Amino acid sequence: MKRQVQLLDEKAINRAITRIAHEILEKNKGAKDVVLVGIKTRGVPLANRLAEKIKMIEGGEVSVGILDITLYRDDLTKEQMDPIIHGSNIEADINNKIVILVDDVLYTGRTTRAALDALVDIGRPMIIQLAVLIDRGHRELPIRADYVGKNVPTSKDEIIKVQLEEIDGDNIVIIGGE
Repeated sequence: MKRQVQLLDEKAINRAITRIAHEILEKNKGAKDVVLVGIKTRGVPLANRLAEKIKMIEGGEVSVGILDITLYRDDLTKEQMDPIIHGSNIEADINNKIVILVDDVLYTGRTTRAALDALVDIGRPMIIQLAVLIDRGHRELPIRADYVGKNVPTSKDEIIKVQLEEIDGDNIVIIGGE
């Protein structure tokens, strides 16, 4: 029997996004030269939400891009022989910009590593930062987030599931395990 515990509800997710937006603005002294890049799939709506929150706080637009890391994954051959590529879409020039990668959960760091590889194939940012809604630990690579909505110590047997309105029809973060 699997147990599930709610970690964040819609209000808590919104508070985390608001806090991350303020931290981004404080660390980068505003939103000038900031480009948010959401890692498919759930990083994209989170990046859009951050951009909206930054716009509410600062009054200016922040560019948002979409990054598909499928071909950069180191587990591609094990996971899927014929991957479905949705494609990246980063319209803003990322050269000499502050690029903030956005994802839902930071776990081993392998997704972030793949995103870094994909990003530098597109351009040469001045700085790359990482924002995640949940950091659950268990890193396999020397990667850490600059902005974290919530740190959640987990066992490797537990699963964190982020559901976002834009994709799943709900805003909730759940942890489950055996």
